[in-house]
Amino acid sequence: MGRLYREPIPFRSARAEVQLEADALILRMPDGRSRYVALDGMFAGTGDGVVIAQNDTRLERRFVRMLVLERAAERTFVITPPDHGAVAPNVVRVPEAPADAAVIDGGAWEAITDWVMGGGRLAACAIEDLARLAVIASTQFAMLIGEVAAQRALELGWATRGLFRGGTDLETALQPLAEAARDSPRAAEALVSAFAHAAGASRRRRRAW
Repeated sequence: MGRLYREPIPFRSARAEVQLEADALILRMPDGRSRYVALDGMFAGTGDGVVIAQNDTRLERRFVRMLVLERAAERTFVITPPDHGAVAPNVVRVPEAPADAAVIDGGAWEAITDWVMGGGRLAACAIEDLARLAVIASTQFAMLIGEVAAQRALELGWATRGLFRGGTDLETALQPLAEAARDSPRAAEALVSAFAHAAGASRRRRRAW
């Protein structure tokens, strides 16, 4: 008689908490320690890596994505969760992530990586990108992100609105931020900031007419 085969319940690596400022990344490690990484002048690079992880009673090599932030002798590794990565065969040779690498969820890793690799410029971000950043932003940075998102949405509406055109309404343009706000307090703060900024900008524009 055959028997049912079931994959072992995968391990789950402890995550670091992330907070993004306009010019810094703050990582709160699972052991309670905090790392403050100033981003100005920091060299950033990405690549594939592996982590040696314990899964039940065996060791596995798991693929991860690595973001390396480096200045002089200081290096900070931020990686995707090993428990989400595929098993890496022993014959595959890629760098091993250090034991003190900060493990963060994939969505946060992508948002941070796009931010630092893009030079940290909000002006270069679409509203979808701003929404992803707002989820991991500090309160102050989230409010700034909301203002930039509002300005982007208003400019889009003003550019498309005309005598025979309906234009783009603010709520539709800010929908990515509204969706992120359902699950993220920081994104919700950014959304409130966006509507407040949009109201003020619209009043100023009407007075200018």
